[in-house]
Amino acid sequence: MIRRPRRNRQTEVIRNLVQETTLGVNDFIQPLFVIEGQNQRVEVASMPGISRFSIDTLQEEIATCVDLGITAFAPFPSIPEQLKDKYATESYNANGLYTKAICEIKKNFPQVALFTDVAMDPYSSDGHDGIVENGEILNDETLEVLGKMALAQAEAGADVIAPSDMMDGRVAHIRHVLDENGFQKVGIMSYTAKYASAFYGPFRDALSSAPKKGDKKTYQMNPANSREALLEAELDILEGADYLMVKPALAYLDIIKLLREHSQLPIAAYNVSGEYAMVKAAAERGWLDGEKAMLESLMSIKRAGADIILSYFAKDFAKYLKR
Repeated sequence: MIRRPRRNRQTEVIRNLVQETTLGVNDFIQPLFVIEGQNQRVEVASMPGISRFSIDTLQEEIATCVDLGITAFAPFPSIPEQLKDKYATESYNANGLYTKAICEIKKNFPQVALFTDVAMDPYSSDGHDGIVENGEILNDETLEVLGKMALAQAEAGADVIAPSDMMDGRVAHIRHVLDENGFQKVGIMSYTAKYASAFYGPFRDALSSAPKKGDKKTYQMNPANSREALLEAELDILEGADYLMVKPALAYLDIIKLLREHSQLPIAAYNVSGEYAMVKAAAERGWLDGEKAMLESLMSIKRAGADIILSYFAKDFAKYLKR
């Protein structure tokens, strides 16, 4: 007897019935960029279709996304250079750009979930995720800043704090600070396996957050390592993380699968700016079908085991579903 798997591929109805992996709008978190000013909507040149918004126009963008069914957002701040300093003090300013943006979003859209970023680099004059002394990133001293930042975001209305800094012990420190101040219900989505990747370039353009000197290899993970991701996951779980994240996504599908197989926590994956920009740039040149490439890329992330996908494609995907 010849086994014929093609019988289950004969029609679209049959293919849909036996489809193993599905994508829905509830799988996505939409990243957003916020800038100073009023009535500002500035496209990011290296990310076609993605803009930076002032707080007022950001509300319009969120309203559009909510109408499409997107209800989870990850805002990131673009801080003016004159407000940056060595210790990222602007990061916990209760009247600063980021905290005001969080407050405004939660006031206008109380139903959405906000996953807010904790890292020094958007606010640091050095452009690093930690305090720099003599070329070294100071781990434990940085934790104090991250704790203040997380508390300010929780007070502003954040639902989930997402530390992306890759300092050792930051999940435990942030959990302690939140709990001590009555924010036991605020979750933590740890950037558990954040690799020192070449795919972050457009994001750093959008936030002007590239390091002024050196690189991030002493705290972000070596792209050659996978077992190390299990160690990071074990530590984050012990320290109280509610979600584990892999970043980037497409070049690290094996890491997503690895964490999925070794943890019961929800696994998130960040389909980062460079991964988005490659598809958009190739589609603009007619080198591939952008929509089909988007769908295939996103499906691969979900198939690998991600429960949640942070992606600049979230809005495009939601529009696709509405057709």
